[in-house]
Amino acid sequence: MTYLDYQATTPLAPEALAAMLPWLERQHANPHSPHREGRAARAAVEVARDQVAKLLPKDGRLAFTSGATEALNWAIQGSAGPLVTLATEHAAVLDTVAAEMRKGREVTVLPVGEDGLVNLDTAARAIRPGTGLVAAMLVNNEIGVTQPIAELAALAHAAGARFLCDAVQGYGRMPVPDGCDLVAVSAHKIHGPKGIGALWIRDGVALAPLLHGGGQEAPGRSGTLSPALCAGFGAAAKLAGERMDADAGHVARLAHAALAALGPGWIVNGSAEHRYRGNLNLRRKGLDVARLMSDLRDIAFSAGSACASGSGRPSHVLTAIGLSDAEARGSIRIGFGRTTTQEELVDAITRIETAARAQQVAA
Repeated sequence: MTYLDYQATTPLAPEALAAMLPWLERQHANPHSPHREGRAARAAVEVARDQVAKLLPKDGRLAFTSGATEALNWAIQGSAGPLVTLATEHAAVLDTVAAEMRKGREVTVLPVGEDGLVNLDTAARAIRPGTGLVAAMLVNNEIGVTQPIAELAALAHAAGARFLCDAVQGYGRMPVPDGCDLVAVSAHKIHGPKGIGALWIRDGVALAPLLHGGGQEAPGRSGTLSPALCAGFGAAAKLAGERMDADAGHVARLAHAALAALGPGWIVNGSAEHRYRGNLNLRRKGLDVARLMSDLRDIAFSAGSACASGSGRPSHVLTAIGLSDAEARGSIRIGFGRTTTQEELVDAITRIETAARAQQVAA
């Protein structure tokens, strides 16, 4: 199997597994217990917290969560005032914003251009005094486009609003801009375990709790933490920080090789310049994606985001950048990274190219 679905999840790093194993095999104490074993578990959690926070702005605190979905829900539901966000955000943001709107909260969803980028003049008109929260992704999970986060954060602050960055696809791969007030991240996108994420909260920013209970995490999150998951997240974050430049160079070389292997007729969805190189979202006229995936079952790639698969609906991100339903349904997402070799990627691209051309010949 050739794995090319890095935006959905990444392979678990051996270093992350090694950090987790002691807490799964023999060290089972609750990190919130006061006895010696509990304190040892707590110490492991705090080491992991520092490792994850090292890749985030300095003047804040980090609360572990069950994943980025919980972190984003907490940031949005725990804030107050009118909301501004983008049409291409993850469902964890858009669905939460829609739920807030049904409660009577004012919401503005900004359009994007054909390149997937928000227009800053349009954003400036929408982010007016009285706005409570502005939310935008660092790297889009479907098309890989990078938004102007620093500029959007500045617009939010000028209006007296807070800025929430969904950094899930960018964390550990590129620096997170300092202007953010809230940042959501996830372990399993950086070769860590599934089931854990975090919300970084700038000092002085208060959020209402999303989960009520023991208040184990100081910013207001309740629930018993898993030392194993925390340790795995921390180890993955430490490795990502050490390898960020090397990983970026490797991904850039892979992207160049992949594009060179494609034949004519393919179009990259979203900005060619402002993007994370490890995400290639491609479309081809008349492509039957379901047939393509059936013909190439030993290559793991995506017909859209993992969160929307099986819905039968075209991607909201692709329709937001102006694609027709047919164009959106004729698009695939190829994701690669640290463990991908150039040989296997080029071989997979060549086979995808051959299968796509065979469809046109048959038609």
